[in-house]
Amino acid sequence: MVPAGFVAHGVVAAATTLFCVVAVKFLRDRAGTGARNSAIGVLASFIEKDAAPSFVTDEEGAVLTANIAAGVRFAESRSDTLAGTLRMVFANPSAVLYRLQCRAKLDGAALEDVVTRRGHVRLAVHLISDHQFLWRIEDMPERAQSGRSSETLPVPMITTGRSGAVLFMNDAARTLVGERVKSLDRLFVSMPVQPGCVNTLSTSDGQVDVMVAENNSFAGRRELYFLPAEQTGPADHGAAFETLPVPMIKIAPDSRILSSNKLAAKLLGGQTGEGMSLGQVMEGLGRPISDWLQEALNGQTDKNTEFLRIIRKDKEVFVQVTLSRVTELGEPLLIAVLNDATELKTLEAQFVQSQKMQAIGQLAGGVAHDFNNLLTAISGHCDLLLLRHDQGDQDYGDLVQINQNANRAAALVSQLLAFSRKQTLRPEVLDLRDTLSDLTHLLNRLVGEKVTLTLSHDPVLKSIRADKRQLEQVLMNLVVNARDAMPTGGEIRIETEVMSLSAPLNRDRATVPSGDYVTVKVSDQGVGIATDKLQKVFEPFYTTKRTGEGTGLGLSTAYGIVKQSGGYIFLDSVPGSGTVFTLFFPVHEGEVETAPVARTPAPSSAPKQGEGVVLLVEDEAPVRAFASRALRLRGYTVLEAESAEDALRTLEDPGLTVDVFVTDVVMPGLDGPTWVRKALEARPDVRVVFVSGYAEGAFGDSQPTVPNSVFLPKPFSLNQLTDTVHEQLH
Repeated sequence: MVPAGFVAHGVVAAATTLFCVVAVKFLRDRAGTGARNSAIGVLASFIEKDAAPSFVTDEEGAVLTANIAAGVRFAESRSDTLAGTLRMVFANPSAVLYRLQCRAKLDGAALEDVVTRRGHVRLAVHLISDHQFLWRIEDMPERAQSGRSSETLPVPMITTGRSGAVLFMNDAARTLVGERVKSLDRLFVSMPVQPGCVNTLSTSDGQVDVMVAENNSFAGRRELYFLPAEQTGPADHGAAFETLPVPMIKIAPDSRILSSNKLAAKLLGGQTGEGMSLGQVMEGLGRPISDWLQEALNGQTDKNTEFLRIIRKDKEVFVQVTLSRVTELGEPLLIAVLNDATELKTLEAQFVQSQKMQAIGQLAGGVAHDFNNLLTAISGHCDLLLLRHDQGDQDYGDLVQINQNANRAAALVSQLLAFSRKQTLRPEVLDLRDTLSDLTHLLNRLVGEKVTLTLSHDPVLKSIRADKRQLEQVLMNLVVNARDAMPTGGEIRIETEVMSLSAPLNRDRATVPSGDYVTVKVSDQGVGIATDKLQKVFEPFYTTKRTGEGTGLGLSTAYGIVKQSGGYIFLDSVPGSGTVFTLFFPVHEGEVETAPVARTPAPSSAPKQGEGVVLLVEDEAPVRAFASRALRLRGYTVLEAESAEDALRTLEDPGLTVDVFVTDVVMPGLDGPTWVRKALEARPDVRVVFVSGYAEGAFGDSQPTVPNSVFLPKPFSLNQLTDTVHEQLH
């Protein structure tokens, strides 16, 4: 893909050059041959502001004029001829200029990309007249070569032309030779060059033996790589390979590994892999690696770089593998250069994991909302049926079963909301010693007789702020998991401690800010968790238990509650030795608060009769049908609206009296808080009951709270709805 800016720049440059050529031809035709010098002056004024170096030469290559950019670029090498000016840029410029000039005479213009020590240069020439040429020299962006520039490649490398001229030497090659040479016969002691064998170079420090590897490049050019050789002789290429500072593997056409140097063997886990196919030591393409190797060998693909995972049992290692085709003793081979990409792929995996967890959380919240609407209709209509049946009726037991299972489903949905951090919390200031003391009796019953539960508290334990009920659920989930990890019995320890962090703690993709924290550790002596499963334990529905033994929501629920409470949860486990969950909760520095009274009243056995007008706004027809019947049964007058817009139109009647708004929060069009605020402008004394399948804090956090309002989460029962409306009116 060529950058858009580069394309635009090229189009402008081409247009400028074309305009210059047309202008000169026009002036030449108008003024005749005698006015040629005048035309050259006009052309010079056109190219003067061009950012690329530009020259006008005669047929012999003498420079007639040049722009400012050319003077700046070639200040040190400026010459009367263009070949002399370019001599410091690349070797043998006369041959390249002559070739382009001949093509320009035939076609009117020509261009060619030349590899230089500074990068790639594009030479463009246009025929102005039979004896004059306009040249433009443009630096091109460095072409990607196997993920790195040839200039910075640590292996000495040169590029040669058809005639043996040295077109390019990278920095490693110049350092080895000690100077820049122009032809192969001045570099090699004996000709021709023998790829795959040890050849002798002539350097400024004397003769040096190197192993030469050849890469057949484009347009008849050759790339030669020099590998150090300790001794002379074709059999010493293995020793030369070992001394390379880059992990490299030599691969046969049938994908067999012929040899690996020391650094490559280290990445492979200490094994050279010789005699094995590359697909036996690496994986990750999603297709046979042999197909990829064959395509690279035949030049059928430009994608010669891939990320692969090395097959190792001790740890996970990723490498970036770059293939280059070489020729040794007349046989084509592949050289694979390896770069350790473990850290890069780990960060990528962590990012993907965080994105996946965020997506699952959003999905869980949306599913929970829809399920809560369904459960409200199911349990609500079940309540209506129970009102018409007593315990002696044949259908009473079935209705009770429906009601109980609806409540179980509601608890499961509540866990989904906890994971997505969209449940409503009632935080209060807690002393964990008191919380655990109240919970100890239940925990002892949960662990059974084979398991011993031990509690240990910091003597100066400080208070935290959290929802007591939800925190108890977290501790119960962790203790139950610890119990299940020790089928033959053992000890579960719960330890509390005050910890001060002088610097932020970075762990498991989370950063715990500095400050004071109360930590809770729940440790067991169980079977532990395998390393490859540690990152999955907090995912919803992931479980190692057999079908029917768990939902896979226990740890995901704990994770959601802790994070929503402003805390952190970390996991340490050694297979066969046990597991430790560590919870961090910020120390509460304020005054001790009294526990807030829950706004959702407990179900009452004695129904409360009421009088008043209720405007019920609910877009779900089954929920609206149940709620309106329940309120009418308790004596209320109910006006129904299926949207916020309908509710506002109903309230346009000035003679209508409404005592309570009962409205859903999320609806098509205007949401609940928005339309209620508009309605309260004309009716400020009306009380409000918001109902939703989401959590209370998930909406309108940036908006001011609605006065005289309470929140009733779905699913709600008949008594919960009517009691909430009754309390709002009284």
